[in-house]
Amino acid sequence: MVDLGPEAVPVHNGYRQEPSHVEGRRLLDRAARSSMTLSDPADGAYSETDPMLGERRLSADETDGREEDDEDEGPGSGVHNMPKESPLAMALQILVPFLLAGFGTVSAGMVLDVVQHWGAFQYITEIFILVPALLGLKGNLEMTLASRLSTAVNVGKMDSPIEKWNLIIGNLALKQVQATVVGFLAAVAAVVLGWIPEGKFQMSHAVLLCSSSVATAFIASLLQGIIMVGVIVGSKKTGINPDNVATPIAASFGDLITLAILAWISQGLYKYTYPYVSSLVCAFFMLLTPLWMVISSKHPASRTLLYSGWEPVITAMVISSIGGLILDKTVSDPNLAGIVVYTPVINGIGGNLVAIQSSRISTHLHFHCAPGEVPDETKGCYYPCRTFCGTGANHRSAQVLILLVVPGHVIFLYTIHLMKSGHTTLTPIFMSVYLATALLQVLLLLCIADWMVHSMWRSGKDPDSFSIPYLTALGDLLGTALLALSFHFLCVCWSTCSTGLCCGPAAGVSRGAVVVGHQESVTFLSIFVAARQVVLRVFSTSADRDTCLPTSAPTRC
Repeated sequence: MVDLGPEAVPVHNGYRQEPSHVEGRRLLDRAARSSMTLSDPADGAYSETDPMLGERRLSADETDGREEDDEDEGPGSGVHNMPKESPLAMALQILVPFLLAGFGTVSAGMVLDVVQHWGAFQYITEIFILVPALLGLKGNLEMTLASRLSTAVNVGKMDSPIEKWNLIIGNLALKQVQATVVGFLAAVAAVVLGWIPEGKFQMSHAVLLCSSSVATAFIASLLQGIIMVGVIVGSKKTGINPDNVATPIAASFGDLITLAILAWISQGLYKYTYPYVSSLVCAFFMLLTPLWMVISSKHPASRTLLYSGWEPVITAMVISSIGGLILDKTVSDPNLAGIVVYTPVINGIGGNLVAIQSSRISTHLHFHCAPGEVPDETKGCYYPCRTFCGTGANHRSAQVLILLVVPGHVIFLYTIHLMKSGHTTLTPIFMSVYLATALLQVLLLLCIADWMVHSMWRSGKDPDSFSIPYLTALGDLLGTALLALSFHFLCVCWSTCSTGLCCGPAAGVSRGAVVVGHQESVTFLSIFVAARQVVLRVFSTSADRDTCLPTSAPTRC
């Protein structure tokens, strides 16, 4: 019997569901059950969310009976509830994958620091434009897959073996289609962005870029997808919330695997004397695309995304390519060669943290809100305090994630220093500027994630498939741009190498090498002048940037 009178609705994770919302969801679900099926998701109003949740979204009967079931049935009843965690448990679950992901990005930075001197990277500099776009595949594809499957685990869609394997096979096939297409488009973007400033085009370079990008995207995506499925299935069996561990582990070795494959393939094709080999490699992987499309279209879980999931993936690739252009132009300045080893670290850590938050918010919305409706607390104009100030589950996770930034980056900086990689030394000034840059990047990303995920849910799009590509791409762009600005600032701010950077040949070693200088007092006037020089320096030509004072003068750019 249903009580039509008003009743108190419990608060879930800081959000209160109003009776009118429950009633509205009851009507939506009854209409959905009578007019929509998994095999024909396009007939509904919110098709992007249907492939993941299908008929498992809280229906009217489930909504009315859920509270009674929670009281009558024990923990082993099989009813799926939103995972509840204390901040300490959440931090402990996030910490280990976060550190693994961080060390993976550190390894990727060290690899990039070495391979930047290889022949392929020296003579085909557009490969640097490919790096953020291909490393961003973990956000476009791997983290999106992890978020979708994590949500499926939490709402009970992977309890049945048949449902589980349908989800896994369909999503893996979809991911291979997207990886191949995005790899090809990333190469085209690299060719165009490399051609615009210089006005030079070489067909042999373009073919090598396409074959390297497509082969790298395909192989890396397949390997990481298999690892990701194993992690999520293992998390389910061990009782760990996959939202906390899946997305960081997706990126733990993703950067390293992708960068190593890219360097190996591009260098191999560069050394190979027969030019048609590059064309054959590209054609082989492109011809496999129809096969993956057929497999993906046979599974309802991926059929809709096969047609509607391209917008965020391609847009994210373009955004990451712009970050790659910034990296390419920064690396071309020998004075700033040290930026290479830190770029994968700051981009990877920012993307990992914001992907965790996005996945958690998405899971919360799948549990407590119908598509198109958001909690009352998130309605109206966005303000940053909404993300961090509060006691709800999403507020606590944002607070935990922002607290991990500084200690995490300190560990990774000292790891790079102990491995004697890069062209910088860890002076207090350098560490302060670097940590401030990393903290600003993550603050911006968490605020953007809070606004973006709720906005997408309000418009009927599934945040698991649409938000993470945008967020990780913005992380790449913000990280590369802010890091380049901080290196420019350090290089022009102080006249000696006390910043940890040596920005000229006057130090008696090669430009970009490590020397330890004495600390100088810095006045507010010198900082103001340095800020002005940063603006001029960013828009100057590479020839102007290489001009320094004579070697008899103190080192200054």
